Amino acid sequence: MKRQYKKTGDYGIGNMIHVIHMSDDVNKLNELYHRVFGAFGFMTVDTPSYLPPEDRWASLLMVGDVCIETMAPNFPVDPAKPVGKFYSKFGEHLHSVGYQVDDLPGLVDRLLAKGIYIGQPGGGKIEKLPDDMAYVYPNPRDTGGLMVELCKHEMPADPKDQDIYTELMRLFRQHPLTIERFSYVTLGVKDLDAAVKTYVDVMQAVPLQEGIDEDLQCKYYTVQLGDCLLQLAQPLEPDTDLGRHVEKYGNFIFSLRWKVADIQSANTWLNSVGIRTTMPRPDLIVCNVEDTLGAPWYFTTEEIPGDPFSTSAA
Repeated sequence: MKRQYKKTGDYGIGNMIHVIHMSDDVNKLNELYHRVFGAFGFMTVDTPSYLPPEDRWASLLMVGDVCIETMAPNFPVDPAKPVGKFYSKFGEHLHSVGYQVDDLPGLVDRLLAKGIYIGQPGGGKIEKLPDDMAYVYPNPRDTGGLMVELCKHEMPADPKDQDIYTELMRLFRQHPLTIERFSYVTLGVKDLDAAVKTYVDVMQAVPLQEGIDEDLQCKYYTVQLGDCLLQLAQPLEPDTDLGRHVEKYGNFIFSLRWKVADIQSANTWLNSVGIRTTMPRPDLIVCNVEDTLGAPWYFTTEEIPGDPFSTSAA
């Protein structure tokens, strides 16, 4: 059975088509996701694809119900191109997320009217979406720090759009990580109230939950943006993983979190494949970023009140 997407806003922000993880070597990233998650590669995995306008290499893999796009700049790195500029500044790091939008011209018009800078593929500002432009990038300075690709079209060969999708999810649940689903992307921010206003008032995200995480020392607000959850998190203390990240990078994508069925099985498996972990509480695993090529990974059994993706949701 294919995935049935949940959409938000007046313009149909739907499928989160991918999360991009940047490194210097796509094959190295692919090996990591295969080894740890048993990832299902569905596009250009054996031979990564090259995109000239962005001067980069990439592959696409499913990890549970989320697509990870592994990406690396072409070498020698061209810092004048967006991918090369990002790698030169941040190195190995989570890069961005992408969404399919039913009415991309309408959403772009709304964002432009709100004063959001919209960039085109390869760089440069647009004032109106050209008919032949398939995707754009709002400037992270205007989106609370999240680099996000907004695109017209579905991801080609996306397993979520295939009848094999539910069978694929069954296999991930039977893996030792026991992944039930992707939980959320965390965006580290300096000003939580301002970030919430951007996503709720401008991007038309749906508010779900706010609170304080005493173990991770942050206050947060969780929203639904399209077919995914986004946690906006402001550190309470500077001497934490999130605090150091926000101090170094400002508002910026921070981590990925998956919901699992068996936390002990997941922790044992991660350690067995070379991923060091800590457990700040019995239902939360934090992975060592030195072992995950710069991408903070979290695994949990925790439920989010009002989560529309919960198995118990109506």
